[in-house]
Amino acid sequence: MRRGSLVQLPSALVHPRTDPHARWLLGIDGGATKTEAAVLDLAGRVVHHVRGGPSNEDAIGAEAAVAELLEVADQAIAGAGIERRELTRAVIAVAGTDTDDVIRHVRAARSDDWIVVNDVIAAWATVTGVRPGVGAISGTGSNVFGVGPGGDTWRCGGWGHLLGDEGSGYWLGVNSIRAALHDRDGTGPVTALSDAVAEFFAAPTVEAVAAMVYTKPLTKADIASFAVRAAVVAEGGDAVARDLYRRAAQELGQQIAVVIRRTGLGGALEPFPVGLIGSVFRAGPLFVDPLVAQVTSAHAQAHLQVVDTAPVAGSLVLAAHACGAALERDEVFELLRDGAR
Repeated sequence: MRRGSLVQLPSALVHPRTDPHARWLLGIDGGATKTEAAVLDLAGRVVHHVRGGPSNEDAIGAEAAVAELLEVADQAIAGAGIERRELTRAVIAVAGTDTDDVIRHVRAARSDDWIVVNDVIAAWATVTGVRPGVGAISGTGSNVFGVGPGGDTWRCGGWGHLLGDEGSGYWLGVNSIRAALHDRDGTGPVTALSDAVAEFFAAPTVEAVAAMVYTKPLTKADIASFAVRAAVVAEGGDAVARDLYRRAAQELGQQIAVVIRRTGLGGALEPFPVGLIGSVFRAGPLFVDPLVAQVTSAHAQAHLQVVDTAPVAGSLVLAAHACGAALERDEVFELLRDGAR
């Protein structure tokens, strides 16, 4: 079987073209539940930030996803009070198993200055500032990507909720429902997840929730949203819920370890960043501690840290890098926080 890196950095990011007149940058983050776009004025250091609906190709198809991405982009451009032609660079980061169709549609509608990448590349940029290291996403779905000191890349996961998304909100949500059903059948241990699942989805019983999965149906985002409640149940001491979080950390930790090894980071003599990005990490030590322990036991130089910023930050970091703009990732974080306030 041929095995190569599933995700490569576009040439515009590997060989950035410095533009001394760069001023307006556009970053977009498109996911299963929402789309965020931000226009950054490099001269005034001001961000114009807007949000829209879902733009995940796997969920709504390539044409609908691109239509939403470009609609939200145009809203951000209009909010900045500029014309589309004034943009120096635009980077669109989209969730999904394959971005080729999205790339084709965007190129047909916009110029070559609009770069499309998988959202895990933007996560990596958010963590590393476009330097060697690893970005791990655990939100509605999950994905891991890294770049080694020699430029080697590797991605693990990102296969979507039917075939992957290990250690994600969806994985935790659907396995919580499974655990509740096993409790109901008597094939698994008693768990407080059973009552929590029924209450969360406003159903009379857990078997009614099972019917909703197939007949409503509950969306990927609906199921993933239960991860927050599962964390509360786990913190309350429920053994089944705690074990789910332990297993989620183990699954994601294994993928991070593979990326470290495949990119050559495993031989690093100096610490390198492994950033944890996404809503599931808000569970805190319940999820993060076993994940950190697993990765660092194999790779002592890995420095794991939860990165809490707007998802669109990575796209802006990449846009700045692509045109050689002097803009560090921490400044992007601060500008986005200022814009939110």
